[in-house]
Amino acid sequence: MILCRVLGNAVSTVKHPVYEGRKVMVVQPLAQDGRAPLGVGFLAVDSVQAGPGDLVLVAREGNAARQVLGSDSDPFHAVILGIVDEIERE
Repeated sequence: MILCRVLGNAVSTVKHPVYEGRKVMVVQPLAQDGRAPLGVGFLAVDSVQAGPGDLVLVAREGNAARQVLGSDSDPFHAVILGIVDEIERE
């Protein structure tokens, strides 16, 4: 899983039918501290009602995405799995 910040929504007027009714978000990977950007942003399907600015956990692996979204044949690669309330470090 990857710690990410939701940057916003991806909006499209024409899309593959499997994306109908699903919210696709632009997310930015972050370092373990939850602050420093790490790598380039990517698209992830939302499964937890996340919104712009939220700190989230993302699975960036097709099998995990399909299991969470309940689809064996859809081409999902990344899915938002949870909203992070806080990060505690020792």
